[in-house]
Amino acid sequence: MMPQSAAASTASSTDGTQRRLMAGIAIATVVTLALMLVDLATGGRPDPRPLRAASSLLDGPWRFHTGDDPRWSAPDADDSGWETIDLTAAPGSHDGDVGLPDYVGGWMAHGHPDYHGYAWYRRTVAVPAGNASWDILGPTLVEDGYELYWNGQRLGGSGRLGPEPRLVGTRPLRFALPAGVAGTRGVLAVRTYMSPGSGASAEGGGMHTAPILSPRSTGEALHRVQWQRTIAGYILDAVEPAAMLALVGLALVVGRRSNRKGFLVFTGIALALTAERRLNNAIVAWTDLQDLATYGWLASVMWVPTMTAWVLAWNRWCLPAWRSVDMLAVALGVGGVVGALADLPVWASVGRLGSMALFVVIVARIARSGSMRILAFVTLASILASLFGPELLDPLGVPGIWFPFNIGVARTQYIYAIGVPLLAFLIVRTLRPGSEVR
Repeated sequence: MMPQSAAASTASSTDGTQRRLMAGIAIATVVTLALMLVDLATGGRPDPRPLRAASSLLDGPWRFHTGDDPRWSAPDADDSGWETIDLTAAPGSHDGDVGLPDYVGGWMAHGHPDYHGYAWYRRTVAVPAGNASWDILGPTLVEDGYELYWNGQRLGGSGRLGPEPRLVGTRPLRFALPAGVAGTRGVLAVRTYMSPGSGASAEGGGMHTAPILSPRSTGEALHRVQWQRTIAGYILDAVEPAAMLALVGLALVVGRRSNRKGFLVFTGIALALTAERRLNNAIVAWTDLQDLATYGWLASVMWVPTMTAWVLAWNRWCLPAWRSVDMLAVALGVGGVVGALADLPVWASVGRLGSMALFVVIVARIARSGSMRILAFVTLASILASLFGPELLDPLGVPGIWFPFNIGVARTQYIYAIGVPLLAFLIVRTLRPGSEVR
């Protein structure tokens, strides 16, 4: 039997290790939140007035036609029979995701509610006279891809259009107009494409923000401002996954000295899967590395193993783990993946509802346990709110997105900002007496 003084020294050592780790977690959390607030505040500022004053937002009426014909990019193409779409945004309007300004409804809000495919926009643009070189800043929100033409010359675009389009997230792009356009008029044509697989909304389809005509130096500065807003709109989708992966590292360090080894193993797997799902948003918004089809496929499939991993993790919080819960979780996970791949929404719904029922059982077990019950319960509640927001939070009227500093921050991102530190504290609290983390 361990002497009383040695046991007291061991407990004191463990308490000291936990206090140091928890203090580090608290400091890292506060510093990260402060940096994120600064980034949101910077990205959410309106475009500087001098830059917008020196530029021309190409809103107002555009000629519009559904279908596709490469000849429609030519300046002499006859568009007299085309319909007109007004791209003038209401004052203060913004999209419902990032908070992009000058937002307008797409073609589904202008008489084409069920249309998917190609459509063209055209208008004549007068370029002011002078010695400046001129740029076009592309629309920052298009469903789902576009090409931009000046007098029939392709300047570039977002994604790759054609017989087999490769669609990527729209991000700020800048296109140089040909030399010598100052003091002339030209036809700006925008070829857009909306994938048949895109989720339709009442305002979906085509351009949601108008391009901008700008002198080269002004365009470069305005382009940087647009990128600041885009980065701020998805910064949490990069930082929170990094924090989750840091927790995986913490779980590996603590694992051998923990009294919840099984919990930490499956928590690490669940965190890695959750981080991958969140990081995809930033990858699609900032780069062309992942196309929208892959993004959509991952979004529809990856939530199933993620949810299964969380069930397996929390089933190991109250020891011993119940084998029946493990078997049901795996069965629901297999069914959910098959349902997602085969486009069987009933299977997906059964997987979600079944997993919720398993979590109810786990919550009841935690409520009866005495070890770290309150911290475990609050941490699990944050995980459940992130996994089952539509079922748990929508009925309460909790908005899916807020706009602090005019930048959209999703409900799930707020939940992770709370849940990740709580989970870090819980991992540290699983250290066995006498354990030192080196």
